[in-house]
Amino acid sequence: MNLPPITEHPEVPPAPAVDYAGFLARQLQTQQFNAACYQLGDEQVWVKKANTPHGMARYRVMGALALLFGLPVLQPVPNVGGNIAIATEVQRLRDLAARGLRVPTVLAAQDNGFLMRHLGRPGQNTPSLGNEIEAAVPAGPEAVLRLWAQGLRAMELVHNQGTCLSQAFARNLVRCPDGVVGYVDFEDDPTAVLPLPLCHARDALCYAHSTAIYLRQSGALEDARALWAQWIRSRGPALQGVMAQTLRRLSPARHLPQSRKLGRDVQRVRAAYDLLA
Repeated sequence: MNLPPITEHPEVPPAPAVDYAGFLARQLQTQQFNAACYQLGDEQVWVKKANTPHGMARYRVMGALALLFGLPVLQPVPNVGGNIAIATEVQRLRDLAARGLRVPTVLAAQDNGFLMRHLGRPGQNTPSLGNEIEAAVPAGPEAVLRLWAQGLRAMELVHNQGTCLSQAFARNLVRCPDGVVGYVDFEDDPTAVLPLPLCHARDALCYAHSTAIYLRQSGALEDARALWAQWIRSRGPALQGVMAQTLRRLSPARHLPQSRKLGRDVQRVRAAYDLLA
């Protein structure tokens, strides 16, 4: 039997490495917005550039109010903006990634901006958990509670790694295509100014404030209260103590109306208190 001749196949050269640093440097020179999305090869990426530095006056006022009402958990965590905020976010993203948490990968960084990989699939938006919970309200309590509990577990995962989020509002939690909850927006670092139990309590309050109103609207609030109480009991005495002190100080919130007559923000505070109390 005659064997076919051996055909020589030339080696295929490897694809050239993407010059992330060069791309970042070019975009920062021309980009108008603080954050913009691009297609880079087969990747979707984001460039975030430094914004104008923020003033500190409002943080001093917030700090004075936190002291006046005896609520250390509300001590402000300054976001001074500018290059400092960029450095903070890059450091936090790299730290969280090293802990095995789902955050955007930092591809390149310089003083006034950085490049990160999109958490979702190229060309597809990655919805925030906050938007998904709100959209699920017409589907009823089970649908809302399922999504809400997923965010609670995602927050717990961060805390179990010995760290915290920056602003744990549901808008800063995103559901990736594989169903895993990821984390975005880290321009400030609460651990730089607060002890860890206060950071964890701050995360809990942010998440409750941003989601409780949808629990109420869908009829899931009572079931969520039981889950919340169970979650707090599982988190240890330090967090339990901070949350108990905070709720005592916030007890006047129980007199706020549940309706919208004093505005949406007041309605959110009342719903959050009813979830936590």
